[in-house]
Amino acid sequence: MHEVHEGCGIFGVYSTKLENVALLTYYGLYALQHRGQESCGIAVSSGDEFHLHKDVGLVQEVLTEKAIDSLGFGYMAVGHVRYGTTGNSSRANAQPLVIKHLKGSMATVHNGNIVNAYQLRQSFEMEGAIFHTTSDTEVISYVITNERIRKPEIEDAVLSAMDTLEGAYSLILMTEDKLLALRDKHGFRPLCYGVTSDGTYIIASESCALNAVDAQFVRDIRPGEIVVFDKNGVHSIETNCNKAEEALCIFEYIYFARPDSVIDGCSVHQARLRAGAFLAKDHPVDADIVVGVPDSGIDGAIGFANACNIPYGVGFIKNKYIGRTFISPVQKMREELLKIKLNPVSSTVSGKRVVLVDDSIVRGTTSARIVKLLRDAGAKEVHLRITAPPFVYPCYYGTDIDSQKNLIACKHTVNEIARIIGVDSLGYLKAEHLPYLADDTGCRKYCTACFTGEYKTNIWGGMHKDYFEAKTPIKTTEEIARQFQHTVKPDG
Repeated sequence: MHEVHEGCGIFGVYSTKLENVALLTYYGLYALQHRGQESCGIAVSSGDEFHLHKDVGLVQEVLTEKAIDSLGFGYMAVGHVRYGTTGNSSRANAQPLVIKHLKGSMATVHNGNIVNAYQLRQSFEMEGAIFHTTSDTEVISYVITNERIRKPEIEDAVLSAMDTLEGAYSLILMTEDKLLALRDKHGFRPLCYGVTSDGTYIIASESCALNAVDAQFVRDIRPGEIVVFDKNGVHSIETNCNKAEEALCIFEYIYFARPDSVIDGCSVHQARLRAGAFLAKDHPVDADIVVGVPDSGIDGAIGFANACNIPYGVGFIKNKYIGRTFISPVQKMREELLKIKLNPVSSTVSGKRVVLVDDSIVRGTTSARIVKLLRDAGAKEVHLRITAPPFVYPCYYGTDIDSQKNLIACKHTVNEIARIIGVDSLGYLKAEHLPYLADDTGCRKYCTACFTGEYKTNIWGGMHKDYFEAKTPIKTTEEIARQFQHTVKPDG
């Protein structure tokens, strides 16, 4: 797949003593690099002032030893890795975003997407506001600052701002003396915190980043919750908890998160194993070997192989020095990068009927090239199994599937998609299995809007108009459900 882009990864440090918080943040961002590869940055608070370094590029490119040294020691830090879903790729849109106002300074890092950002920005600009970036994070910072000027404490300002902001936002805010971590009322994007052996608190998008700095996981931050870290310790503000239906993005489990992370109490690795097992049950096939597309297709392939007693094999070797192909925003460059990113293992697939497991199909171009790699390596048959339902609706909560015009499932039937990408059969995960991926009880609620069209917020009030310029007819949910009920051979 490798055609879906997610917003960002965020990381924060709060210490009661002066220490190298920038270096801790560097390690944390390295662990979160999979969540964003366009830009990155760190802001450090020494108590009196902020020090900031950010730029376009990967963590190892931007946050050099010299850059880390220039940030100095501090009590707090916030860090960010970005793939922009709103705003272009530039240093200006890199985060953290540091602003100064009448009552002090604030650094913001953000994961998600505000659906009324365009509307809010227009309103502020009509009042004379000047924006320096094209990202919705600046809109968030403006809303909070606008409230902060009128409120006695930053916590009060954030509480008021949460009533204005609509959409997905996991945030870490740093002031001169406090660190705040919060999630929107639905909890679209993950956020958790832990503590090191010496009492330093760590906040991160995923638990794998806590492990990277030897922090013990404490808990996930609840949807709607604000957790404050200051000289008085840690305290929670739950005023906005339980005000909306929980809706963690299900694609965190399917693709975005690292498999060694645990999100909202559920293992990402186990979720992907379950997805593979569901596929084996619903879309069985006579085959000799099961292989997965690195990295997010591997766990699903193992789950598929275990469930149907077909051997699992290593079908591809991934070049470890190239990031996910969406590091390049230009489609042609993505396609060229694939040639040097993945190399098939001929001894695994040659002369065999291969089940290829991947996490999704968006445009279909990358999938077609991966299938061709297997064919060229001697695979006799290729049967593609996808650990997600087909993408048929745009996402407005932090994934850049912003219209239906590039979604292959909106234009073609399963038969046609199979022919286009060159497989002998194609099977998608059924949407009915989504509630059972992360939690086998099926009781928890997730956002599945990109598959089902069931949005958790109002999405029509303030988004950019080009989000809604679909170039192909929009199918009804019933039509889509009928279309993807079963595996169809290319020759129908």
